[in-house]
Amino acid sequence: MELNQTSPPPTSPVTDTEEDNQCWIDVTDMAIDGVTLLIGLCGLVGNGAVLWLLGFHIRRNPSTVYILNLAVADFTFLLFVVTSSLLYMVDNASCSGVVSLRYLRSFFLLSLFSHNMGLFLLTAISVERCVGVLWPFWCRCHRPRLLSPVVCSLLWALACVLAGLVYFVCDLGHSKHCWVVLGMLCFLSFCVLTPLMVVSNVIIFIKLRRSSWQHHSLRLYAVIFLTVFFFLLFGVPLSIQIFLNFFVYINLVFEICLLLASVNSSINPIIYVLVGSYGKPRLRGSVKVALQRVFEDRADSQEVGETPVVGTAA
Repeated sequence: MELNQTSPPPTSPVTDTEEDNQCWIDVTDMAIDGVTLLIGLCGLVGNGAVLWLLGFHIRRNPSTVYILNLAVADFTFLLFVVTSSLLYMVDNASCSGVVSLRYLRSFFLLSLFSHNMGLFLLTAISVERCVGVLWPFWCRCHRPRLLSPVVCSLLWALACVLAGLVYFVCDLGHSKHCWVVLGMLCFLSFCVLTPLMVVSNVIIFIKLRRSSWQHHSLRLYAVIFLTVFFFLLFGVPLSIQIFLNFFVYINLVFEICLLLASVNSSINPIIYVLVGSYGKPRLRGSVKVALQRVFEDRADSQEVGETPVVGTAA
């Protein structure tokens, strides 16, 4: 006999009575959570490898700073998703109610924080690369050396503030002000950052088509284009569902969106390796060599794979 489970949205207030009475199991939810858990574990391994290589074995440049922070955001998001999915599956399978919904909502808010950070970083690297294509002289001669670390620090601070607002205003029951915070997040995500990211990449593509491609790092731009594309395809649905959860919650839809977002965070290391290995089917180097070929800040005509391993830069 199949039992159904309908749990309230992770960010909506839940009473103790509701928590005590809910002991339903949905096989579909359990299967989706299992797939999400498996994809998340694979993504943790991939992003962990990227963090290790970019952090300690590949020379730093403005691009690697953004990608390194993006890997941190993806790793953090997947860690929270894997933990919450595992706890959710164990709690539902045992029907023990040991894991409270408020505890799961804390993991949800932390994953929301890192998910938004991914959007911020993709927008930042898209805008900076767009400026580099439009005004290359300024980037070579007048770009502040610490611009990338400063921008990433400010974006992490912004993500913390927004996640804190969602928690204190929406999750603690101040529903009369929740729509203001959600409206602000919705405007920032869908009316400012996402269009800015898309427009920047369109400008880059058009500008590069009209100029000489050999003067640009084609692999890096390919990575940016593919990462943004998969974020729009797999990451945006979760952002939309997060806002809808406060008004109309459908458990199955949320689980699917979380699965897609996990795919988005897990696929980035695969993109880096495939793009870095493209054109070199017999590349003897490891993942490190592929990353070097993608993120080495030089013209595409110069190969990185054949150069010696570069030590850690400060």
